[in-house]
Amino acid sequence: MSSQLQPEVHAAARPKAEKSLNRMKRSDWLWAYLMIAPTLIGLGVFYIWPVVQTIYLSFTKWGGFGKYKWTGVDNYVLLFQDPNMWIALKNTFVYTVLAVPASIAISILIAVLLNQKIKGITFYRTLYFLPVVTMAAAVAMVWRWLYNADYGLINYLLGLVGIEGPRWISDPAIALYAVIIVAVWSSIGYNMVIFLAGLQGIPRSYYEAAEMDGAGPVRMFFTITLPLLTPSIFFVSITSLIGAFQVFDLIYLMIGKLGNPATEATQTVAYLFFTNGFESGNGGYAAAVAVVLLVLILIVTAVQMKMQKKWVHYD
Repeated sequence: MSSQLQPEVHAAARPKAEKSLNRMKRSDWLWAYLMIAPTLIGLGVFYIWPVVQTIYLSFTKWGGFGKYKWTGVDNYVLLFQDPNMWIALKNTFVYTVLAVPASIAISILIAVLLNQKIKGITFYRTLYFLPVVTMAAAVAMVWRWLYNADYGLINYLLGLVGIEGPRWISDPAIALYAVIIVAVWSSIGYNMVIFLAGLQGIPRSYYEAAEMDGAGPVRMFFTITLPLLTPSIFFVSITSLIGAFQVFDLIYLMIGKLGNPATEATQTVAYLFFTNGFESGNGGYAAAVAVVLLVLILIVTAVQMKMQKKWVHYD
């Protein structure tokens, strides 16, 4: 008799257990959302909402005292007819194509060198990382002095060997390249730290096996180090490209306006946004520039995410 009642008792208890389990799951989800609520609220207020507002304002024209009216796609029509926009796009792509690969290549080389067991390694790592924690304004001011055509250190050293130094930041032909040199120099420290972390995650046994097979340092670098470092390279390339498309501070602080003939030759998309939004007061047009920049960054990032499957090795 008792054996016949036992299944009925279990069957009756099962719905209660399921209800209790569901209550526990709901409680877990509630606590999870409460824990991430501050981050979600901050993300929505300070990131998502400004993006939505910028997209909306890109279809408006601003008047006095912050008033604006809906104008449709007029800003975008004017934007792609503006020669300054095409100059800014060209300068941005030139800056990105030159600065990002150079920064990554030099950072990998320095990271490999600083991953060795040499005396004073901590000092050298700190030395290379110092530009990262230095304010952009200080970096720009120091390099403006170094680049000064009349009394700058670089032209002084060139003069000692009989070379007449150029006007680094006032000559339209070379001003952008002078800024790229500073950008590469100031980004090496951050990239180096990422690559050092990746290098230290590579098992030493791989190198020992390669040494037993007679492989030299150069061959081990290209067959072991570089392939296993591709996840770090991918991360750095993503962040570096996004930063390069948004470059503004170095150009503004080093070149500026003040009658500098190189201003137009170094104008980027972010700089065009600044001049229209904060100097000309044309907020709707500036918002359209920002939206175009956002679309460019999304496209480049999507292409990188798609292409990573062909060259990034996670094993």
